[in-house]
Amino acid sequence: MNSYQIARPYIDDSDKSGVLEVLNSGTLALGPKIVGFEESIAKYTGTKFACAVSNGTSGLHLCVKAVGWKAGDEVITSSFSFISSSNCLLFEGVKPVFVDIDPVTFNMDVDKIEAAITKKTKGILVVHIFGQSADMTKIMQLANKYKLKVVEDACESLGSSYKSRQTGTIGDAGVFAFYPNKQMTTGEGGMIVTNSKNIYDQCKSLCNQGRNTQGDWLIHVRLGYNYRLDEMSASLGITQLKKLDWMIAEKRKIAELYSKFLANNPGILLPQIAPDRTHSWFVYVIRVESDRRNKLMNYLAKLGIQTKPYLPVIHLQPFMKKSFGFKEGSYPTAEKIASETLALPLYIGLTETDIKYISAQINSFI
Repeated sequence: MNSYQIARPYIDDSDKSGVLEVLNSGTLALGPKIVGFEESIAKYTGTKFACAVSNGTSGLHLCVKAVGWKAGDEVITSSFSFISSSNCLLFEGVKPVFVDIDPVTFNMDVDKIEAAITKKTKGILVVHIFGQSADMTKIMQLANKYKLKVVEDACESLGSSYKSRQTGTIGDAGVFAFYPNKQMTTGEGGMIVTNSKNIYDQCKSLCNQGRNTQGDWLIHVRLGYNYRLDEMSASLGITQLKKLDWMIAEKRKIAELYSKFLANNPGILLPQIAPDRTHSWFVYVIRVESDRRNKLMNYLAKLGIQTKPYLPVIHLQPFMKKSFGFKEGSYPTAEKIASETLALPLYIGLTETDIKYISAQINSFI
């Protein structure tokens, strides 16, 4: 019986030789690969600045500090996301204010944002979920109207675009992540992109123990963190980025095959792409009625097909309920979708035969 993981990184000989080159060099941190990786990402995204960090969560945390959000402030965001997009606010005492989501893209319902704005609102933390952009036109209009800062959590959406602009490059700052299940990987790792020199300078200092950017090693101008990326990871990032467009194209082919083989099943809702957007496919998520979703997941697991319920809503996580008193029914669309979503195996190496087999098992169950 074949076994299918939910995700697997694509690593080739160029990735391996690049990491070995770093190991042989003896320079394992704060070397030329970091600089090269940052420059490559800035060029790829068309931004002025890029700052490599240890992971997406640390990148989001630094952006929260760099744009000036602080204790007592409120920031509007989505509950249908990985926990880090709220944790990064809570680290600084900022209150996440959730709005419900659009049932088509699973991103923030932009028509609900304005009603959530109060005198304490200082910004919008946009989550581009699963590889598809939120509606940035309306978000930026509201941000300009109310003088709000915008941070884009594009950790799942590197390589996707909104009206020909890449996610992560439209607001004040954006963050990408490179965990092994992402569009490209550095093992762990993340990248902040921005066109603001002030935000870049702060992030570059904060990620390196608060040192100044002139390189005075033992001079610390602010309270900082060790959120640095190492040279081996940066080397992997450089070689991965060179084939990123190809890797995204390969995953798009797999997504198209799933959509083809599952299209005629009335018990399944397939992912949809909104107008003016491209999708870079972090995960391929179907929707199945909640009373059948977990049964399907267990059925597929017995066949060696790994799936996961992406994602439980943040506001119903145990510590969030305890901290803020959230209850079921607060954000009904997000809660309904969270109870129905199931991510299917998606990685380079899956063949049409594999996708046909996985889809056949799903169709036979539903």
